Amino acid sequence: MREGLVYLDNAAATRVDERVIQAMLPYMTDRYAVATSQFGYSLGLESKEALEEARSRVAGHLGAQAEELVFTSGDTESSNMAIKGVALALGQKKGRHLVTSAIEDFAVLHSMRALERDGFQIDQVRLDENGRVDLDHLASLVGPETILVSIQAANQEIGTLQDLEAIGTLTHERGALLHSDATHAFGRIPLDVSRVPIDLVTVSSHVLHGPRGVGGLYIRKGTPVVKWMDGGYQENNLRGGTEDIAGVVGFAEALALITPEENDRLRMLRDRLTALLLEIPQSRVNGHPVLRTPHNANVSFRFVEGESVLLHLDMRGFAVSTGSACFSRSLEGSHVILGIGGDHERAHGSIRFTFGRYNTDEDVDRVAQALADVIERLRVISPLGKE
Repeated sequence: MREGLVYLDNAAATRVDERVIQAMLPYMTDRYAVATSQFGYSLGLESKEALEEARSRVAGHLGAQAEELVFTSGDTESSNMAIKGVALALGQKKGRHLVTSAIEDFAVLHSMRALERDGFQIDQVRLDENGRVDLDHLASLVGPETILVSIQAANQEIGTLQDLEAIGTLTHERGALLHSDATHAFGRIPLDVSRVPIDLVTVSSHVLHGPRGVGGLYIRKGTPVVKWMDGGYQENNLRGGTEDIAGVVGFAEALALITPEENDRLRMLRDRLTALLLEIPQSRVNGHPVLRTPHNANVSFRFVEGESVLLHLDMRGFAVSTGSACFSRSLEGSHVILGIGGDHERAHGSIRFTFGRYNTDEDVDRVAQALADVIERLRVISPLGKE
């Protein structure tokens, strides 16, 4: 990493913990064989044992049984597998209607869009100004032909948490399945599928100081899912392809290293930064003020473009992210801010700060001071800032 850089984009990717790397190394050097069954050679059996131990450890963090977890290449594949797998299983049997929200991550939104092109009906539930699902509206949408509701556990941009227990209860009462992309909540917010009525859960390693390219999909026993990606018979014949033993071992180790104390420390960093940023005139928090992930702070600033703020902060040694359209392939601003009723100025002026294990109080003070200066300077040269 660039010397002196303060990295505050941990919702995009995290630095892999050295202890995770050490746990993975043997499966890249000495124990590199493909996982084999009980009739295979010993080196393959060692890989198989490591695979199943990792599966048990990751599933345990969800309160799930090991056989209910399928390892994948990450959250994008997991959400595709869940949504399209259920559509293939039930589209001709029960119905062709699915429900989601406008602020889901693109793996969910684009999977839904692909199904819509194939003739499925997709509805989006209303959200309040903080991004929380309107349960009354959801109840009106879920009908006899609804096969799946997909609502995230926590939002990737604004950190808002959903009431999955209430959403799951409502969904199941009406005979539909519930999928949740828990990428940005898993490990940070407790989720126990033995208690919460949820059928499929997307999880990923890359935001937990684990390796990239490794994720998982929890599939409650008995949930109808058709194999979406053809290949071999790995992962209970639900996901063909050679398993990444080193990756899943790293995923399990990364989860084991997360503690409640660490999450409390991230929450303190988040609250400290939020308080400092709200001292800047014409600023506002995006997302729920309390019901949000411990590591996420998202603030919009009037009269500035998020793109300009990000570039100026980068020149000063800070890495953050923005909902500005210039940092996407779309001309729109943040689809999340727009999805909760924000206008284009708010969407384009939103900045996301996400904390990780290696951030400090000093990082908070430095970025707050730098940001206040950057915004003041940008507003001086902005025609809107003179209004």
